[in-house]
Amino acid sequence: MTPQLTMLDHLVLTVTDIEETVAFYSDVLGMTHTPFTIADGSTRHAMRFGNMKINLHQKGAEFEPKAQKVQVGSADLCFLTETPLDTWKEHLVKCGVTIEIGPTPRTGATGPIMSLYLRDPDGNLIEVSTSA
Repeated sequence: MTPQLTMLDHLVLTVTDIEETVAFYSDVLGMTHTPFTIADGSTRHAMRFGNMKINLHQKGAEFEPKAQKVQVGSADLCFLTETPLDTWKEHLVKCGVTIEIGPTPRTGATGPIMSLYLRDPDGNLIEVSTSA
């Protein structure tokens, strides 16, 4: 029998500017900046939402171990929300964030979703979705 995974705990984004990324994910997406200290005394940065987090690595100063081919702006992330997409659209406009596509129907991990697409400061594709 093949062992089974239960959920994603965290992922890592390599970013050009930690402060700019923290501001975007906090102010635009409503995540919480959570710096944390590891055993060697250095501080790392994470963005929390729900019971998940995104760890941030500064381009050129990534923590080991790291992805074999570190690249800024290569992620495509889909976040679920219970907030209506019209409310998100208004918020994104107020934040000066361009909506590239949406709302548009898509298929998520558990079925139909409606999605808005935008980009973070490094060009990562961000999808904000509700159950359809």
